[in-house]
Amino acid sequence: MEIQKRLVKFVTHVNWILFFVASILGLIFSPPAFARGIIFGGLIVTINFHLLSRTLKKALTPTKLSSHNVIIAKYYIRFIASGFIIFVLIAKNYVNPLALILGLSVVVASITLATMRELTKLIFKEAV
Repeated sequence: MEIQKRLVKFVTHVNWILFFVASILGLIFSPPAFARGIIFGGLIVTINFHLLSRTLKKALTPTKLSSHNVIIAKYYIRFIASGFIIFVLIAKNYVNPLALILGLSVVVASITLATMRELTKLIFKEAV
């Protein structure tokens, strides 16, 4: 159970760090529409990750186990809301679509970093 908590904590913190670094770099080095894409994409995915984490923590707490239907309903509501926001951002040309994809990749990058970190710990632990 310890590794799961450590992974979620790491991913949560690294999400925000990567989001801020990507946003600042986007603001400094790219046109406004591209920077907005990175910022909005990063916000959408990071907030979704936090909401999913909170939903699962509440649902899987032994004292208040939730129905799987409630969890799935919340997931789909979040999914539809995110899709609608992304559609509006692209349709109204508020953001650059490539930058939006880059921003949406923040959580993937943080999960990849967390996996590499844990694998490195495992490999060096076994080598000793």
